[in-house]
Amino acid sequence: MINMVSSAQDNLVEILLRQGAIGKEVADKVSLENLNTGKDVEQIVLEHNFVSDEQLAKAKAEKLKVPYVDLAEQGVSPEALNFIPKVVAEKYVLIPFAYDKEKNELSVAMAEPSDLAAIEFIEKKSGCKIKSLTSTRKKIEIAIDQRYAQSLSTEVTAALKETTIAPEARMTVDVAKLGEIIREAPIAKIVATILEFAVKARASDVHIEPQEDKTRIRYRIDGILHEKLVLPKKVHEAVISRIKILANMKIDEKRLPQDGRFTFKIGEHEVDLRISSLPTTQGEKIVMRLLKKTGGVPDLPQLGLRGMALQVLQSSILRPHGIIIICGPTGSGKTTTLYAILSKINTTRVNIVTLEDPVEYWIPGINQVQVNPAAGLTFASGLRSFLRQDPNIIMVGEVRDKETTDLAIQASLTGHLVFSTLHTNNASGALPRLLDMGAEPFLLASSITCIVSQRVCRRVCQNCKEEYEPALEVAEDIKKVLGPLLKLEPSKKLTLTKGKGCAICNDTGYQDRIGVFEVMAVTEKIGRLILERVAASAIEKQAVEEGMITLKQDGYLKAVEKITTIEEVIRVAQD
Repeated sequence: MINMVSSAQDNLVEILLRQGAIGKEVADKVSLENLNTGKDVEQIVLEHNFVSDEQLAKAKAEKLKVPYVDLAEQGVSPEALNFIPKVVAEKYVLIPFAYDKEKNELSVAMAEPSDLAAIEFIEKKSGCKIKSLTSTRKKIEIAIDQRYAQSLSTEVTAALKETTIAPEARMTVDVAKLGEIIREAPIAKIVATILEFAVKARASDVHIEPQEDKTRIRYRIDGILHEKLVLPKKVHEAVISRIKILANMKIDEKRLPQDGRFTFKIGEHEVDLRISSLPTTQGEKIVMRLLKKTGGVPDLPQLGLRGMALQVLQSSILRPHGIIIICGPTGSGKTTTLYAILSKINTTRVNIVTLEDPVEYWIPGINQVQVNPAAGLTFASGLRSFLRQDPNIIMVGEVRDKETTDLAIQASLTGHLVFSTLHTNNASGALPRLLDMGAEPFLLASSITCIVSQRVCRRVCQNCKEEYEPALEVAEDIKKVLGPLLKLEPSKKLTLTKGKGCAICNDTGYQDRIGVFEVMAVTEKIGRLILERVAASAIEKQAVEEGMITLKQDGYLKAVEKITTIEEVIRVAQD
């Protein structure tokens, strides 16, 4: 009997070793302690913190030949939750997340998928065939707290009844009265719950996506998409129509993309929602961008700017004329930085006009204009009109072509301060890009004052963060990239931080975001390089010699200071 147990335990050690969760040395230690003390492998690896909960759960899943499911990334169907009460889910540490009506099969994530008594009990309780999967205890507990709290099982059941009974009655519904029907519960409650969760989870976007057999709801939290909810496909059209009514969009137009917006209030929070619909092969997809009205625009240090980078930018925005460019890919926080700058210099003594596509936040005291190409209002035509509006400061959403570039340069040379954005990877790359657009080198050298390149990293969760010593090659890479910027005492070891995952951060280890910046002042020497049309690498080399901290260096400094993780910096700032 002892040999059989030992063999099963060794099997778990072998799986952990094969999956790369532990090395040979740790595997030998675990096997030896298992033989000497009789403790099971699971207890030993957790006591010594050899593996994470997730690594252990994946190994157990392989050993038991049961699939592993990551509940942080898995949407949960309210219909499935309806089969098992919360008290039962808490008692057996399990959560139902999907229901297959055709097979009458309930997919259940369990901390102990080998617990046959628990499976038998929930089989009787639900009246369904149970498909057991494994997940970590912590992720199941977080999912139980979150998903049962926002459960829509009653509303979904009621909505399904409405979509399955009396089809002939639905066929005769007056189109004029359709809006009134959709406004009624339970569809209204489903939409309200989707939005409430988005506000509570600090989501920036909500994706409502039709699939072949379901509708999935995904939330972009701290820049990463997470699937949180799964609805039956039958309620999809009603949910989409409800959102369209709120956003003053045409509910009968399903062939063309549409845009709209509305305001949603929950408690003290007032959120502006920008809605975009898109016809797909499976039905209409809706994306809702959440723009908080409350809370205000952050200042520059709150965004993550500091030291010399902050000084260079602040001195540039206080000049009466010149061009300041913010660079970075989509979703890197360029618009937020521009709004932070405009809020800082917004006084009654200056006339600020902006041309945006779209206007994301309304700032009191600033004249904001929405681009409308269909009516002939483009970045170029709008900028031309702006110059007749006696502006001091002009913000153009994006420099896209030669005409906009030339107009921005002319505006700066005639005494205006101009702000704009550009899609380049780093600050030095903006200058060759503008030259490629047809800007004259001598005009560019005299008009551009400062270029900012940025990305956004997720911050480490303050509630569950823990320190660790990085691997030797990681430590060497940090020392090489930072060089003299790394102020580390010889007696001290380099330590980094990471989040273990908790209920507060939704088991991701991250909460909130911070910017990583590269700010390049266009000095006399860099101006000469522009005239010579040199490559971006030569411009960057000169800027670094003059004291510029690169994107990667700023990210590594924030990782060393335990604000973010090295993995996050590599994810967003790696060349």
